[in-house]
Amino acid sequence: MDRISIILAEDHVVVRESIRRFLDRQPDLCVIGEAGDGEEAVRLVTALKPNVLIMDIAMPKLNGIEATKMVKAACPSTAVLVLTAYDYDQYIFAVLESGAAGYLLKDVSGQELIDAIRAVRRGDSALHPAVARKLLARFRKPEAGHEDGNASSLFTDKELEVLKRAAKGMSNKDIAQELALSVRTVEAHLTSLFNKLNVSSRTELVVSALKKGLVALDDIPLK
Repeated sequence: MDRISIILAEDHVVVRESIRRFLDRQPDLCVIGEAGDGEEAVRLVTALKPNVLIMDIAMPKLNGIEATKMVKAACPSTAVLVLTAYDYDQYIFAVLESGAAGYLLKDVSGQELIDAIRAVRRGDSALHPAVARKLLARFRKPEAGHEDGNASSLFTDKELEVLKRAAKGMSNKDIAQELALSVRTVEAHLTSLFNKLNVSSRTELVVSALKKGLVALDDIPLK
């Protein structure tokens, strides 16, 4: 089994060491580097190209939002999972739009963190329930609107069907079964959606689809 390689970026040494010890006990996870500030996190990701970067928002030298932008530009295949104590709206929306695949608060359990790491590695979303509520609340506001009323014309009917099911959190296998497609075909549709919307994770995909009116709020599960 290939282990999921992880860079852990956290400026509090005791917290970072505690998380590392816990993650290293998992047979499918491997912490390959630690960073104490945002600049070091970007350097390590660029050099080591991990599967996942776990990062706090409030980091010295370079905050998590700017670091996420730089990581996704330098190593788009690395999934960024934010683990922070802050659930401020401006942080959540900025870092998700910068390319983060997940956003957890530090009140999650160890198992929830492990599940989130595995989820973002698969290309799925990983949002803390409080963060998911804030995300949906933003798009319930009348002033949010849609960026482009004709956006759906850029996509095939099948792509939109896949998009709506991906927004519900369905796996590629489940989408394939429901639409009577092969898993490879579903993956091809998702790749096309990612390219057309210029995103690299399911979280970004959902955010972009909501902004453009490609999916309805009812399509998004609220845990």
